[in-house]
Amino acid sequence: MEIEDKLDKIRNYLKGKKIVVAFSGGADSTLLAKLATESADEAVAVTVDNGVLPSECITNADIIAGKIGIEHEIIKENLMEDELFLSNTPHRCYICKNKMYNKLEEYQSTNNFDAIAEGTNISDLLEDRPGIMVNYQKNILTPLLYVGMTSEQVIEALEILNIKYSNSTTCYATRIPTGSEITTKKINRIGYAETMIKNITGVDVVRVRDDNDLARIEVLDLEKILDKKILSHITSELTSVGFKKVTLDIGGYGDGKKELVFYKPCKDEADKIMFETELPYSVFIEGTCRELEKLGEVKCSKKMGVAMMEIDGKNVTIFNKGKIVARRVKDKEDAQNLMNKVLPLIRREI
Repeated sequence: MEIEDKLDKIRNYLKGKKIVVAFSGGADSTLLAKLATESADEAVAVTVDNGVLPSECITNADIIAGKIGIEHEIIKENLMEDELFLSNTPHRCYICKNKMYNKLEEYQSTNNFDAIAEGTNISDLLEDRPGIMVNYQKNILTPLLYVGMTSEQVIEALEILNIKYSNSTTCYATRIPTGSEITTKKINRIGYAETMIKNITGVDVVRVRDDNDLARIEVLDLEKILDKKILSHITSELTSVGFKKVTLDIGGYGDGKKELVFYKPCKDEADKIMFETELPYSVFIEGTCRELEKLGEVKCSKKMGVAMMEIDGKNVTIFNKGKIVARRVKDKEDAQNLMNKVLPLIRREI
């Protein structure tokens, strides 16, 4: 399906609805908000200021919403008062998103909107994002996922529509490794470090990872920071706020694009062509089987940790360790179309 076709399908999906768009100003929510203004009966963009977002995220979201022409609301939720969030378990993002979407549900109910929509796309399902489970539990609409849009297609669509978006919308808590307690001190020094580096280098996107008092800097444009005097100044500033060591990740900052599927030669000629993908999380087989039944008959073994079914003449096997294997597909495009159907029905372990 071409980009324009997918955009039209989303517009039709939103028609007749009164929508609250969960809005960060990032690529996904910006595209969704734009399409909602074009086709929904009523649409409002709502940003939850969760207490650990860079202030520029809120400011940028308001500017972008204004340019799109959608009403923008900001509501507060202080995650720094939540002990479970501060303990920073591997499911921290689930805790965060659940609390934020509770606020969105309150807004939806109070203002008589039909539904909440957010910008998860098909590529997001290949990443370790436990917060996505909140979408399923709260029946959140995910129009980009509905049409199988990838991250790359979202960027392409925004370029076609000539719409600007924010490159950086993640919270400071994502800079702290799970298992390490989130504290006000850590959040404040991460915020100071990133703002300072942006100001003296002109780099748009900066991440300062705080790993047990070690600062690991990631930037989108390495050339702007590779200067001896600049690096010396950064080191001095970061050690003055409590970092014991400062490092620069020469790999730079990037999204780490991952293909939906990759080809694997098969030994059995009857399989024709086999593709597979590896998810970075464990699959809840029982829940996944229930969802897959929407597509047809499923052979499910909780004991073996596997789900198998045939979809349009193709065989799909899902393992609880996260591997998905597609057999008897024609080519890569055929396998990707199959993944578009299967991935949204997979339920992960929480």
